[in-house]
Amino acid sequence: MKVGMLYRQVRDQFRSADLETPDLDAKLLVSAALGTTVSNLLLMDLDEAPEASALKALEFSTERLGGMPVGRILGEREFYGRSFKLNHATLEPRPDTETLIDTVLRQCNPDQPLKMCDIGTGTGAIAVTLLAELPKAQMVAVDISTDALECAAANAKSNGVGDRFLPVRADYADPLQEGFDWVVSNPPYIRTQVLDELSAEVTKHDPNLALDGGADGLDAYRRIVARAAVILVPGGRIALEIGYDQASELKNQLRHHGFEAIDIIQDLGGRDRVATARRV
Repeated sequence: MKVGMLYRQVRDQFRSADLETPDLDAKLLVSAALGTTVSNLLLMDLDEAPEASALKALEFSTERLGGMPVGRILGEREFYGRSFKLNHATLEPRPDTETLIDTVLRQCNPDQPLKMCDIGTGTGAIAVTLLAELPKAQMVAVDISTDALECAAANAKSNGVGDRFLPVRADYADPLQEGFDWVVSNPPYIRTQVLDELSAEVTKHDPNLALDGGADGLDAYRRIVARAAVILVPGGRIALEIGYDQASELKNQLRHHGFEAIDIIQDLGGRDRVATARRV
């Protein structure tokens, strides 16, 4: 079978199944099965696909049609132009979180040494990306899951920032002490009662620990904001990814713990996505 025919077969299956991004999913999976890049795939239209690669592409297609996300099929996901391995203990990084990265970077000088903390690091996507963009920063990456920390540390190493990445197993930031310039986090913020309303791609493949934010979706924020008020240096900053309807409550929490210069940043879709503030 020609590569172009293989791609179109997979693409058409995805279109018929009404997948959200059928063409992109097909390109990613077929190119991975062939061991090439998406850009090269377009140049291989008339090449003969090796039988083993074609079978692998069709296996990927079956998994995708069964509801498994592309990132889970491939075991990795791109975020901010870099590749991140996944495992069962990590949330799959999503494009919306890039808003948090952009927000932090706008407020940082890349020539300044910074001590940063990522709470609930998961794959390390936030921590590793900030280290890669801020070459003099150091990052303490906290997670309660040993498996998640192992994944994050591997991603830090593969992206060339392992020497500035310190994984710490802890429940939020409880054991950490004052001295940080930044606290960042994408914590669980989905209300428990609406978890069942999420798509099966999320509920079956992302860890519940990374999704469930408690009855009002704010449990993690209460602990993070309270601890950030302790471990940040005066003038230090916090940046949190938030749910689209949580800005008002997050502002209240931040004010309660003595933060100022509170700002809510919207994502490309116009929804509230990031809360930032400065410790007095």
